Amino acid sequence: MTEARLPISADRASLRRFTAGAALACATAFLLATAPAAQAGEGKAGGRDAVRVCQDPNNLPFANDKEQGFENRIAELLGKHLGVPVTYFNYPQRFVFIRNTLRYKLPGEDYPCDVIIGLPVGYDQVAVTKPYYRSTYAMIFPQGKGLDDVSSVDDFLALGPERLSKLKIGLYDKSPVSQWMDRHNLVDQGVPYQTINVAMDHYVGDIIDKDLAGGKLDVAIVWGPVAGYYASKFNPPMKVVPMKSEPGVQFDFAFGMGIRRGEPEWKAQLEGFLDTHQAQIAEILKTYNVPLVEGDQKVVSN
Repeated sequence: MTEARLPISADRASLRRFTAGAALACATAFLLATAPAAQAGEGKAGGRDAVRVCQDPNNLPFANDKEQGFENRIAELLGKHLGVPVTYFNYPQRFVFIRNTLRYKLPGEDYPCDVIIGLPVGYDQVAVTKPYYRSTYAMIFPQGKGLDDVSSVDDFLALGPERLSKLKIGLYDKSPVSQWMDRHNLVDQGVPYQTINVAMDHYVGDIIDKDLAGGKLDVAIVWGPVAGYYASKFNPPMKVVPMKSEPGVQFDFAFGMGIRRGEPEWKAQLEGFLDTHQAQIAEILKTYNVPLVEGDQKVVSN
């Protein structure tokens, strides 16, 4: 595998701001219906000789520069399907990721990469394929700390004002968790963390690895794949309780692959891959303990 790096000035941005419109469908059924059946086996990835992935180099469980994330596993599966190698272009997501990766192009040069393996459906800066998984935010807490009887959000809220008032609940700002805590009179228990953290050693799971494990927090509510992955690193594993969307507060979001607009053949190739590799992708997600949501908020526990 190869990688490239490009020094580009940063400004404030974030891919991790999920909105209520993230579930808008972007699938192109017409292209799938009319694309030649042999296209996926032509040994080309959008007309190129490699699957060139845009990724954050320090973003487990999704991806990293050691290719240890579930998005790396899916990318490798895609490369095998197309019969081409996989290369990675690394750039931190918190520094205007789309503009400096997928859409970055100097005169006379090619783009550095052609696909982002995981983006919320409806993300308006790029074209996003049909979804290949839907997950939800999740509550995570250590076992043996007085919350072992909590197996659902309803159980948590049923603890009552006296017990809830004593908890410190970590959350990232500008996420649906803020709305949910306000609705359930838990604002005073909230310990907010910045969604955009420019520290070079920051990673999405440090709220769990450091403050939750260290006792500064009693509970954290984070994006489900993050909760599931980092919970399994402890012995005994931390407990993960998926959140359920409520009227006006959406916790679950569908994810597909992101590409540049105006590349219908490439999109059709990717959606053909997703159609034929659902079982393999589901197995990869299961390995990483990603909580999956099916249909009307039925959570599949991994």
